[in-house]
Amino acid sequence: MGKHREALRERLIYSSPRRKPGSSSLILLDSGFRRNDGYGILQRFLRHKRRSIPRSFIATLTLVALCVPLGQADEIRVLSGGAAKALVEPLAQSFKAASAHVALVEFQPMGPLTERLAKGEAIDMVIVTSDVLERLEREGKLPKGIGRPLARVGVGVAVNENAPLPDISTAEAFTRTVLAAKSLVYIDPTIGTSGKHVATVLEKLGIAEQVKAKTTLLKGGYVVEPVGRGEIELGIHQISEIMPVKGIRLVGPLPEELQKYTVYVAVPVPGTPHGAAVEAFISHLTGPAAGARLTAAGYSAP
Repeated sequence: MGKHREALRERLIYSSPRRKPGSSSLILLDSGFRRNDGYGILQRFLRHKRRSIPRSFIATLTLVALCVPLGQADEIRVLSGGAAKALVEPLAQSFKAASAHVALVEFQPMGPLTERLAKGEAIDMVIVTSDVLERLEREGKLPKGIGRPLARVGVGVAVNENAPLPDISTAEAFTRTVLAAKSLVYIDPTIGTSGKHVATVLEKLGIAEQVKAKTTLLKGGYVVEPVGRGEIELGIHQISEIMPVKGIRLVGPLPEELQKYTVYVAVPVPGTPHGAAVEAFISHLTGPAAGARLTAAGYSAP
């Protein structure tokens, strides 16, 4: 309010070329900039009218314009799969600057995320994999046809930044590399999307039992961090969750015959009281700013 009052004092004059002797009036002058709040609209209204208005009336209008905003900035709660973090987190920050709305985003594996949604927690929007979305639609927890695809990401292999790059160019080469590694880490298959796929791949290759004793299963987050610290030799995770980790090198994606691409989809939760803000956030996540980040963060277009 202090800044508004000061601006008002600088832009009001107590005179008019049409006033009668002894009368007092206010005319708001053009300041050279445009505001879109109530004060700005009042300023333009008075400028266009260009006539004397009683002082008491303009004072009342000014107080209303300064105190009452035209739009309400909302705070929305979003649950997102962890592999979307490298894309969504910076866009949530830029969304506030672009819209004045605030998106509070929590990142976690699909298992805990869907459990919270099923419990009826107050959530405005979710970002889930297309596979999980199909299940939630079948179960009636989310309506069909309202999701917006954001990005696609594959599974990759990581080693320590000081280690030589192993060969994973084919299924056979990948098998040899996994068997030769002294230790291996991936996300718990009961919790994370990529962990479930890695377990399936190891079974398919017939080496699941051989690597079981040297495998560490983590519950979430950047599961290849122990590789960056030199504690584990080989990590397998979604590429978008490998690239931000310090101390690691991305060897590359899994061979195409072993690969699984995951598409992340943004979905409004039915009944949210902040529908307009949610739609604005989804538009931001699918706009030009998002497109510029996809490749750098390890994603491709959905």
